[in-house]
Amino acid sequence: MTKEMIVTPWEVKGNIDYDKLIAEFGVSKIDDQVMTRLRKHTGELHHFLRRNIFFAHRDLNFVLDEYEKGNKFFLYTGRGPSGGTHMGHLVPWLFTKWLQDKFGVELWFQFTDDEKFLFKKDLSLEETNRLAYENMLDVIAVGFDPKKTHFLVDSEHAGIMYKEAIKVAKHITFSTVKSAFGLTNEHNIGAIFYTAMQAVPAFLPSVIAKKEIPCLIPYAIDQDPHFRVSRDVLPKLGHYKPAAIQCRFLPGLGGMQEDGKMSSSEGAAIYTTDDAKTVKNKINKYAFSGGRSTLEEQRKLGGNPDIDVSYQWLTFFEEDDAKLKKIYDDYKSGKLLSGELKAILIEKLNTFLAEHQKRREKAKDKIKDFVYKIC
Repeated sequence: MTKEMIVTPWEVKGNIDYDKLIAEFGVSKIDDQVMTRLRKHTGELHHFLRRNIFFAHRDLNFVLDEYEKGNKFFLYTGRGPSGGTHMGHLVPWLFTKWLQDKFGVELWFQFTDDEKFLFKKDLSLEETNRLAYENMLDVIAVGFDPKKTHFLVDSEHAGIMYKEAIKVAKHITFSTVKSAFGLTNEHNIGAIFYTAMQAVPAFLPSVIAKKEIPCLIPYAIDQDPHFRVSRDVLPKLGHYKPAAIQCRFLPGLGGMQEDGKMSSSEGAAIYTTDDAKTVKNKINKYAFSGGRSTLEEQRKLGGNPDIDVSYQWLTFFEEDDAKLKKIYDDYKSGKLLSGELKAILIEKLNTFLAEHQKRREKAKDKIKDFVYKIC
C-alpha cells in the first residue's frame, strides 16, 4: 500500500508527488525560459538541472535580473547537525558549489546546532556542536572556495545573529508558526522561535555590507516552509525576499514509496565515511530492485529502471548523459541484470567517496579558514 505523502522540514514519508508539492507550496517550475537564462551565464547546465532534479524555484528571475545589472547575489544553505553526513545531504551542496563556481559568488553556510538541540530530545547542545564540526569536514570536502565561503554556527555566532533574529521574530505570530510547521502547544518555546534564526543568513550579508544584496537559497523542497515565512517578513525589515531553487529528494534505498528520501533514521543510509565494503553491502542488501523475479524473465522482459533505486541514484551521481541512457536501455531490454546495475552504482559511489574522504581528512586543518570571523 502506498503511504500518505508527508513533507515537512522534520519528516518526509510516502510516495512524493512533486507536481502536487509545486501547487501546495506555491513554487514555480523551472521551465525552458529559466534554463536558457541560466545557460547564458553558466555554459552547459548542471546535470541536476538537465534531469529535473532541481525542479522548482522562487524569484530566480529576479536574482538573474540583478546579477545582469552587476548586483551579484550570494548563496545561502545549511545543515542541521543531528548525525553523520549521508549522500542525500550532498545533493544540494554539490549544486551550490556549481553555482558558486559559475557565478563567482559568496556562500553563507549555516549550521543549525540550536535547531537539532531544540527538536530532538536525545541530543545535547554539546553533541550538536560536535556533529556540526563533523559535518563541516564534509562541506569543505565538497570543494567550496574558502575565500568566498563563510560558516555560521547558530550557538557560536549568536552575537551577530540574535539581534537580527528578534527583528524577524517580532513579525511572526505563534499562529503562523503552528500553521506553517505543524507545531502544537506541546512544543518548547525555543522550537517556536527557531525559524527566526534560520531567516537571518538570508539577509545578514546585506546588514554587514550596509547595502541590499539578493540571496539565492538552494535546498531540498521539504525545507520550504521556513523560507515562505522568511519571504513574508523580510520586506517588512527593508530587505529583499530571498530567492530559492529547490531539489527533489535522493530516494531511500527501500524505494520512494517506503522511505520518502534517504534518511539516517529510516532504514540504511550511505554515509560519506562508509568504506567500500560497507557501501557494497548496503546497496546489495537494501537497494530496491526493478528487476524480474527470475534471471530468465529479466533477460526476456527486462527490468524497470523507473522504480529501481540503483538506477535512480545513478541519475543523481552519473554525470554522463550518454552513459546513463545506455544503462537505462540495457536494463529495460534485459541485457543488464539487477546485480550488474547494483555493481555499477557501487563502483560509482565508491570512486566518489574515496576522493571525498581524502579531501575530508585534509579539511581538518582548514576549518578556521571557513568559520566566519566576527570583527
